[in-house]
Amino acid sequence: MTTMSHLDTQGLSIPRLGFGTFRMPGGGCQPVVESALSLGYRHIDTAAMYENEDGVGAAIAASGIARDDLIVTTKVWHENLAPKDIQRAFDKSLSNLGLDYVDLYLVHWPSRTMDLPAVLETLMRLREEGRTRGIGVCNFNMPLLKTAVETVGAPIACHQIEYHPFLDQSKMLAYLRGKQIPLVAYSPLAQGRAADDVTLQAIGRKHGVSAAQVAIAWLLDQDGVIAIPKAQRRESQQANLDALAVRLDEEDRKAIAALPKDQRFVKPPFSPDWDAPAV
Repeated sequence: MTTMSHLDTQGLSIPRLGFGTFRMPGGGCQPVVESALSLGYRHIDTAAMYENEDGVGAAIAASGIARDDLIVTTKVWHENLAPKDIQRAFDKSLSNLGLDYVDLYLVHWPSRTMDLPAVLETLMRLREEGRTRGIGVCNFNMPLLKTAVETVGAPIACHQIEYHPFLDQSKMLAYLRGKQIPLVAYSPLAQGRAADDVTLQAIGRKHGVSAAQVAIAWLLDQDGVIAIPKAQRRESQQANLDALAVRLDEEDRKAIAALPKDQRFVKPPFSPDWDAPAV
């Protein structure tokens, strides 16, 4: 396996290829995460809403891997963003995981009724207490992110958003790079659509790899980007790791740049206004 590279942010060193666990509920998650850990994944992403923190925690316990060698992320759901609810949700997540601390605690989705400064101050207090090593956000639009970073001055360690070859995130990525905040790309394979794209397949044939591996390589080809694909089958977990060795050339980048970039697949009714202008 190609050596895993890391991004440093707010005192954390995060592997650039992590392992996502969305839609892996209950006990079925444990053997899948155990497999990923045995292959070499050291960055595991979960959330209270996934209902699998106990399985993730059991897999970590069974792995025998030193806690200091892992980056474990979990998230608070948008319905629990009152400060007392965040505290309660965090305590439950930590208990489910069976850990003394997590490495990243993120706001899973913004809420239209949240008091953002109060939310971030609660997360910062958890960080000061050493119960999470870092804090961050997911699914924030530009105005919300700028408020968190510039107005509140929160030590945001990452921003997790949907990002793949069919969705333009260039403005967000440019802003994050300027603030030295990593972009963590979820749904990096566009919920399986990358595997069927003829352009990515053609690039894959050129390099002797799959279209999905090309999609991951494209993300990791970009400064400041971390990808967290999920994969239930061990073969797919290994294939994603093997994408670390794929090197795209300028012709490949141009071909991917020409793909439609307006395909957003994660669109819950509580999403923020993605087109809201930055203040």
